[in-house]
Amino acid sequence: MSSGERAARADIEALKARYFRCMDTKDWDGFAEQFTLSATLDVSGEMRGPVSSDDGIVRGRDEIVAFVRGSIDAVTTVHHGHMPEIEILSPTQATGIWAMEDMLRWPAGGPIVSMHGYGHYHETYEKVEGRWRIASTRLSRLRVDVEMPE
Repeated sequence: MSSGERAARADIEALKARYFRCMDTKDWDGFAEQFTLSATLDVSGEMRGPVSSDDGIVRGRDEIVAFVRGSIDAVTTVHHGHMPEIEILSPTQATGIWAMEDMLRWPAGGPIVSMHGYGHYHETYEKVEGRWRIASTRLSRLRVDVEMPE
């Protein structure tokens, strides 16, 4: 691995750390900065019941931030990313897979008490104006434990 590839990998790992920190601290401006303008978020695996091919796919940085904020702004969240598998494709493109774990707690009276999930983020990255950003991200879950209100 070249020094340039090592530096790119370190930058992408820091990018994903900022993604999780900004989401969990509800720093929505900082969260937005982790994405390209035309990024996509695919949470179609989270959808329940009959869905169309576009359900759960959010396109555009501003739309991603609005979607995530609308979903978890009032929820206490803790996200962890582990064991990154990052492949540098070129000086401006890369892919990655991250093992993930998240814990979410809704405020009293919410539709769910808590959720503990495990899975993977599958991502692509682009280096834009000298900085790596998420170009696409897809969440695939292996397990979800949910506590419902009584």
